[in-house]
Amino acid sequence: MATAESRLQVTKEGEIIRVRFLERNILDETSIQQIGHEVRQLIDESPNPKLLISFDNVEHLSSAALGVLITVNNKSRDKGGQLRLASINPHIHEVFVITKLDQMFHIYDTADEALKSFK
Repeated sequence: MATAESRLQVTKEGEIIRVRFLERNILDETSIQQIGHEVRQLIDESPNPKLLISFDNVEHLSSAALGVLITVNNKSRDKGGQLRLASINPHIHEVFVITKLDQMFHIYDTADEALKSFK
């Protein structure tokens, strides 16, 4: 699943893939590209991806990382999958609201709430 140098913690709960960021600051382009690659690989490996991305450890997120999330959301949806975001810091959540990305993503206060939302 995730490599030794992974920037993600990945676990599976039944058919749901849980992703948690290991870094508090997701700002540099190299990290963002690696995260995007790892998450897209998880989607590619699943016939009907149900992905939960938890931001409980994240304090800062760049706009480039938002772009990767949009790509991941589209790729998941194209495969008939579902993406849920959870535990987003209030300051980061404000960026989702300002950019209207809160209308694109299914965002939950906790990972448990997000888990219950999967069909």
